[in-house]
Amino acid sequence: MKKATLISALLIISASVLVISCGKDKPVTSESNEVLTTNDGQIYVVDTLNSKAEWKGFKVVKSDNTSHIGTLKFESGEVTVKDGKLESGQFVIDMTSIANEDLKDSESNGKLIGHLKSADFFDVEKFPTASFEITKISEAPAGSDYNTVLDGNLTLKGITKPATFNANVKIKDSELSIATEPKDINRDEFGIKFQMPAAEGLIKNEINVQMKVKAIEKK
Repeated sequence: MKKATLISALLIISASVLVISCGKDKPVTSESNEVLTTNDGQIYVVDTLNSKAEWKGFKVVKSDNTSHIGTLKFESGEVTVKDGKLESGQFVIDMTSIANEDLKDSESNGKLIGHLKSADFFDVEKFPTASFEITKISEAPAGSDYNTVLDGNLTLKGITKPATFNANVKIKDSELSIATEPKDINRDEFGIKFQMPAAEGLIKNEINVQMKVKAIEKK
C-alpha cells in the first residue's frame, strides 16, 4: 500500500514538472476579461518604429528623485477600425528591448537593465514578450481628459490580468494613434516580487506604464 502511494506521488510530481517545462511561452495563470470586441473592420498595423511603452519605477519614497524611467518597443500589433471608430486591438511588447533613460553612467545603466531582464524581475529569457488585448471599448465620461476607455487583458511574465486604460484615440488620414493615461501596474500581481535590501531603498510595488501607439491603415 505504501509502495502504491509512493508511485502515485512520483507520478504527480513528474506531471507537474512537465506542465511547468512545457509552459515556457504560455500564460502561467489567467484571470481575463471576456472579449467583447470583433475583428470586423479595416485593419491598421502598428508602426513599431514610432510606437513605444514608457515605464517608471519608484523606490519607497515615490518622487522623481527616487525613480527610474525608460521605454519598451512594440514587437507587433494590429487594430481594426469600423465606421470611423476603434473596434479592436492587440499589441505585443518586446520585453528584451527594455531601456533606461535617466542613468547616464553606462555601467550603472547596464547593471539596472541586466537586473530588470533577469529572473528577479521580468525574466526576459523565459518571457520575451508581454501583450495587451483590447476586450471592450467605451466612450470616456463627459469632462474627462481622455476620449476613450480601453478594457483589456494584460499579460506579463506569463500571467494574464484584466487592465483598464483611459486613452486618447485619434484617426486621421489613414493613421491611428492611441495615447494612454499613465497607469500604475502592481508588479506583485504578475509574480515580480523582488525587493532590494532596505539600505538601498525598497522598491514600490507599482510600475507606472503609458502606451503611445501609432498605426497605419493596411492597404
